[in-house]
Amino acid sequence: MSEHSHPEHTREQDAAAAVTDGSMWTAGFWDERYAATDAVWSGNPNQRLVEQVTGLAPGSALDVGCGEGADAVWLARQGWRATGVDVSQVALDRAAGHAAEAGVEVEWRLVDVIAGEAFPATYDLVSAHFLHPPADLLGDVVRRLGDAVAPGGTLLHVAHDPRDSHALHRDPELTRLMPTLEQVVALLDPAVWDVRVAEVQARTQLHQGEEKTLHDTVVRAVKVS
Repeated sequence: MSEHSHPEHTREQDAAAAVTDGSMWTAGFWDERYAATDAVWSGNPNQRLVEQVTGLAPGSALDVGCGEGADAVWLARQGWRATGVDVSQVALDRAAGHAAEAGVEVEWRLVDVIAGEAFPATYDLVSAHFLHPPADLLGDVVRRLGDAVAPGGTLLHVAHDPRDSHALHRDPELTRLMPTLEQVVALLDPAVWDVRVAEVQARTQLHQGEEKTLHDTVVRAVKVS
């Protein structure tokens, strides 16, 4: 790697190749990625989770695609009975260590969401941040996330907005995984869901050594029936 190369760029190239060959959504891909470094993510809860969940009455919560567990640990600290699911056992083992360090109890489950494996139960909150299934499976995955929400519970779906792809020089293979706000909202039957938040929201993040303004599609809805 040259002194001018960026590890982030290499990871993006690897991710784009994994989308092309279908390995992006396998345990092997994510086990290898997590095992290659001590920390893939920052260790902080997602900003949108904190913004959207603060003020909700704690109950049972499911963090889908929990990775190294920062969101689930944060939820547990706020009084939620948290469960984290992920396709990677390496990530789950690391998440369990973080929960132990934080002194909170979280249930960790190995679940392949993309393959259609069942969630453990239904929950007062189902949170999915940057899950990004194959485009043709988006509707099925969002439906299954919704099915895991108990009546009166909340679904929080946060995704990368495709408008950032040009600024970040993202590979088109990755851009195709990013749903628009309208696509996500259209998957929520108004007879079942009361959409409380449907916004594209900006945030700043360090990307390849440079601070960038990024956008998230944020959908929060309450299950009414």
